[in-house]
Amino acid sequence: MTVDPADLTTIAEQLGRQPRAIRAVAARCPSGHPAVIQTNPRLEDGTPFPTLYYLTCSRLAAAISTLETTGVMREMTERLATDEALAAAYTAAHQSYLDERDALDSLGTQVTAGGMPGRVKCLHALVAHSLAKGPGVNPFGDEALVLLAPNWPTGDCAGQPATRE
Repeated sequence: MTVDPADLTTIAEQLGRQPRAIRAVAARCPSGHPAVIQTNPRLEDGTPFPTLYYLTCSRLAAAISTLETTGVMREMTERLATDEALAAAYTAAHQSYLDERDALDSLGTQVTAGGMPGRVKCLHALVAHSLAKGPGVNPFGDEALVLLAPNWPTGDCAGQPATRE
């Protein structure tokens, strides 16, 4: 898969390093810059890399980091124990993520991202999944995006939600 050289430059600036194992830009901010990349299941040296969708937008990453400090991940995880429909939707998101990654290269592991399916560990990964796949796939990524709406998009990201590639 080919990624536009301008996108690679932008992603490197966003991350502060060269991106690894990049396959494609999976979602963009309203201003057009990459927000989420899809990565190969293995790094160039063959090391497993289970994170299929990786958030690159630094403004969104900062907003998510602030949201994570509020205790929302603990509250989300607690809801998994009492809301069967939510737990089933989150398990389905995990399975969808795993199936998509394994179609590219099976890593022989059930590890996906963000704590799926048993807990909420990283909103960055869950939001990346939601932005890449669209609403209705990852319930906690979708919830986080709603919570982030007052603070993102901002600046040159302002105007409309991120778009899937």
